[in-house]
Amino acid sequence: MRVLFAGLSEKSHLYGMVPLAWALTSAGHEVLMANAPSLTDTITRAGLVAAPVGRDHTLHQAMAAARDSQDNDMANWSRLGPGEVDWPAIRARYEISVPYGFALYNEPVMDGMVALARSWQPDLVIRDPLAYAGAVAARVSGAAHLRLLWCADVYGQARTTFTELMRQAPEDQRVDPLADWLDERARPYGVSCDEELVNGQYTLDTLPPSLRPPSALRQLSMRYQPYNGSAVLWDWLREPPKRPRVCLTLGQSNTEAYGGDYVSVPEILAALAPLDVEVVAALLPRQRELLGPVPGNARIVDDVALNTLLPSCSAVIHHGGWGTFSTALVNAVPQLILSTLVADQELRGRSLERQGAGIFVHHSQVDADQVVRHTRRLLDDPGFAAAARRLRDESAAMPTPHETVAVLERLTAER
Repeated sequence: MRVLFAGLSEKSHLYGMVPLAWALTSAGHEVLMANAPSLTDTITRAGLVAAPVGRDHTLHQAMAAARDSQDNDMANWSRLGPGEVDWPAIRARYEISVPYGFALYNEPVMDGMVALARSWQPDLVIRDPLAYAGAVAARVSGAAHLRLLWCADVYGQARTTFTELMRQAPEDQRVDPLADWLDERARPYGVSCDEELVNGQYTLDTLPPSLRPPSALRQLSMRYQPYNGSAVLWDWLREPPKRPRVCLTLGQSNTEAYGGDYVSVPEILAALAPLDVEVVAALLPRQRELLGPVPGNARIVDDVALNTLLPSCSAVIHHGGWGTFSTALVNAVPQLILSTLVADQELRGRSLERQGAGIFVHHSQVDADQVVRHTRRLLDDPGFAAAARRLRDESAAMPTPHETVAVLERLTAER
């Protein structure tokens, strides 16, 4: 069958699609990765076939100019379940997010994505949960259609809450910004918005069930398989660490999209200096430029993939990003998350905390004493490691990408 991956033009989101795309390719299916032009090299370096469509978005410029937006209520999708929000609040969330988020991601690639689907005629479209252009492309081509999550399904949960509260709202207040935008944008292709277009026919979730929010959508489970791009198992990673190893990483997104990190790498390194640990700080070149003197117990690296580093770590300190969170999860590494509230990061961090496998702290509340205290807790309390192993085992029991291929073949045939 022909499988079209419709991605959001963010490298970290694309990385989450690569293992399933490989699995489908290995099973003999034709796979095409459709995305904005800036992701073409990233796709081809992963050994996959790229289909550039449209033009690149300009959302990062707006993000860098409004760094506080990550902590704005409108950016936090973690508290939008039943009973957590009223109709005016959730309506306002969509009124802001549709024009200033969803549309800015999708408008530049919509026409190209639909034209590609019409000409290539995929049997199955697998899309990012925010890649609504992929949903329209699936409908136009008659393909089966599922969402592959890079997050806890806060967007599916919010949509369920929204539609329920809209039914209860006074008739003169029933507005649906997402459906109105999709109707207007997809009308030239003969497509109108319905809930299947928004949510897909199925949702493919790589979070262990114990970390997921409740959902009424049709869900499929697949084990998270880390992919970090280029990866080398360096010689120093082949030897067991002589003392507990703590990974510090703040990812790429905040530096590349928001103009900088929300916590200070030098301050964290200084706070951890008195501890009898080896700190491995995986940093971008721009993050390294901000460093002063490096403590004796720290190793600074910029060429290490997390899936090669985290198996040797006793704890990880990070920013809450999906890739770091999930790679730590499948390697049973307790996590200290110093995060903003954007997207699902609060819900995911609190869920991990409730399961006993980590600690979630909003970045505005972080100080040196807290970092030391929480790191010591992760290392000294065996309960954190035991909970992390339990979540790893729960994840390992889920179908692999290879095993998921047969499920997708069956569902596509039924459609």
